Amino acid sequence: MAVHVYTASGTVLAFLMVIAAFEGDAIRALWISLAALVIDGTDGMLARRLRVKETIPSFDGARLDDIVDYITYAFVPVVLLWTGGYLPDGTLGGVLAALPLMASAYQFCRVDAKTDDHFFLGFPSYWNVVAFYVIIASLSPATTGIILAVCSALVFVPIKYIYPSRTRAFRRTNLAATAAWLVAYAVLLTQMPDPSMLLIWLSLLYIAYYLVSSVYLTLTGKTASPQAEPVEAA
Repeated sequence: MAVHVYTASGTVLAFLMVIAAFEGDAIRALWISLAALVIDGTDGMLARRLRVKETIPSFDGARLDDIVDYITYAFVPVVLLWTGGYLPDGTLGGVLAALPLMASAYQFCRVDAKTDDHFFLGFPSYWNVVAFYVIIASLSPATTGIILAVCSALVFVPIKYIYPSRTRAFRRTNLAATAAWLVAYAVLLTQMPDPSMLLIWLSLLYIAYYLVSSVYLTLTGKTASPQAEPVEAA
């Protein structure tokens, strides 16, 4: 049960992020978002190691994980962009804010959103990552709007995106690159409000690697693992 409490703590972090957003402290919200990322990246591994699904079969940890992920990866990042003035004014801004919320709501209800061979099908609702770069790079509302629209559309494109903690292909590289990116995330936050553009671009190399690798594995058909495991929270 402790693992489920650990996962559920993400909802508390989401609440704290919303408070920070409405208080105009985007950097504090991003620090809390980093904590949520760490929890999300480790709770599934703990659950599998402790065989939680076998010891508490009446509790659906995967559903809990999806609830927490939707709040922390989709809803709160959009709130952060909205309250920070990173979206266009008026009706256009409202429509652009609605796009990721609606697209992610659809994706989280797909039974194949997390595939049996441990990939995400369609853009995996990484709106927290989008919000991070929008804020640290001070992107314009127009640029932010374009990114939101494009990524929302990609939710419906059947590309299989790497699941960093579970995809077997390039697993060690994926884990190492993800860890390095998280370190870069933290360093950039310590540099705010004047982050290193060099470090921003270096961190974007991970995003480029992630996207290129995902498309490559999808197009070459090398996504299937020889031995699929049950899909659980991660």
